[in-house]
Amino acid sequence: MNMLMLLLRNLARGPSTDAFPFGDTFTPERLRGRIRFDPVLCTGCRLCAHVCAGDAIHFDETDEGLRFTLWHNTCTFCGLCEHYCQTKAIRLTDDWHLAHLQQDKYAMIEQGVVASAACAECGSRMTAPVPALTALAYRAGNRRIEHLQTLCPDCRRKAGVKGGRS
Repeated sequence: MNMLMLLLRNLARGPSTDAFPFGDTFTPERLRGRIRFDPVLCTGCRLCAHVCAGDAIHFDETDEGLRFTLWHNTCTFCGLCEHYCQTKAIRLTDDWHLAHLQQDKYAMIEQGVVASAACAECGSRMTAPVPALTALAYRAGNRRIEHLQTLCPDCRRKAGVKGGRS
């Protein structure tokens, strides 16, 4: 008799679980989900690829610049890439909807191209400077810093030695 009462009470209350996948469900605060990459903020330091626990982040040199690729199938969503990214070009979102068919596994990627620029001195290709970061780090209008940003690391080193001696 107690079993029948329990069954009727549970039927009257309705389901005690979420309606997912047929309806919306609760997303916990600070959930680490799909990763978003902003190539405009990236400086190409590649620290994210170095600390990636799942080896999901790769950089390739292309004619357009430095191509960032993140494989969501390999990502462990540990958050190390976001933690170590100085410019906040990598962000973990609360989007956890990553279920997919087996044949779509190679489409589960996040890509972006970090623009390249030519060195003002020697013309070699380098990662383009991030103007927003410079404005935050230095006073606006500092011509020396603006000039150094247009130089590749080798030319910047040479300019620094020249500037230090005079």
